[in-house]
Amino acid sequence: MMKALQYRRVGHAPEVVDVPKPEPGPGQVLLKVTAAGLCHSDLAVMGWPEEQFPYALPMTLGHEGVGTVAALGAGVTAVTEGEAVAVYGPWGCGRCHQCAEGKENCCPHAAGLGILPPGLGSPGALAEYVLVDSPRHLVPLNGLDPLQAAPLTDAGLTPYHAIRGSLPKLLPGSTAVVIGVGGLGHLAVQLLRALTPARVVALDVSKEKLELAREVGAHETLLSDGEAAARIRSLTGGTGAEVVLDFVGAEATLAVAAASVAVAGDVTVVGLGGGTLPVGFGGGLPFEVSASFPYWGSRTELMEVLELARQGLVSSHVETFTLEQAPEAYERLHAGEIDGRAVVLPHASSPHAL
Repeated sequence: MMKALQYRRVGHAPEVVDVPKPEPGPGQVLLKVTAAGLCHSDLAVMGWPEEQFPYALPMTLGHEGVGTVAALGAGVTAVTEGEAVAVYGPWGCGRCHQCAEGKENCCPHAAGLGILPPGLGSPGALAEYVLVDSPRHLVPLNGLDPLQAAPLTDAGLTPYHAIRGSLPKLLPGSTAVVIGVGGLGHLAVQLLRALTPARVVALDVSKEKLELAREVGAHETLLSDGEAAARIRSLTGGTGAEVVLDFVGAEATLAVAAASVAVAGDVTVVGLGGGTLPVGFGGGLPFEVSASFPYWGSRTELMEVLELARQGLVSSHVETFTLEQAPEAYERLHAGEIDGRAVVLPHASSPHAL
């Protein structure tokens, strides 16, 4: 048996329970989880009403996971027992063109085949052990601290994927706006500084999170309020920002994004705040603006994010919890009381032990 954090009933808080320890079948890998991140998207999932809930319950949470290889299924030779690895979450079919390019986040067949990410339909990493369907979904840590690596599998990978798509517009003299300096946003600020010469402007409703944004490299910080778009226009000489990344996705923040993006700029919506962005002539966006809604990133992009962390160019700001404290951590995340990323240490008896 092992302990796991499960979402067991729609509308109820997740619970730490005892469940059978999985055994790897042919081609599978069992990991002893060393660290697992908590994400706002978990809260979004747990907020869905019963008639819309798409996954079978109970469901072990946790789609950001790293660990050491504990056991190998028959035929697995690509990893070895004891190896420290990160889990690439958006699993695909492994056979289509997108998967062949490492873009399993764009696999068109996964949903139809019933292939679901760990923690989002399949048993996740908020447990003492997690079963991974294939060694191709494991990326070596190569010495990277598990505490740093766990958030990078989503909170780092997703903004990296989003920013890479806008790199041609992030030239010297350009401006990039980051709305929401939480788990993903504080890493987005660092990624923009590491990858581009753009001026980085961070927005949030929390003064503490704006202070974090300044600590990790934002050139300018602004309160995200009704005057934010006008302030961005003023900072940019009236033209607006070439790239706006919204890590909240609420109606209010999307309105700021639409009002502050430049002609021919990019608006990238990452947050699951339930807002909508009108697109089209008369929709409120300037001419030639591109809107995108990224989903995670590719396997090769995860490798690149981990390499940036090894080089010291990106660092996760984390607060640690034991598995028993994970329900409390979700409550604090929901209340906006976590700066950076909450990370659970499933085998630790204290939140500071790894």
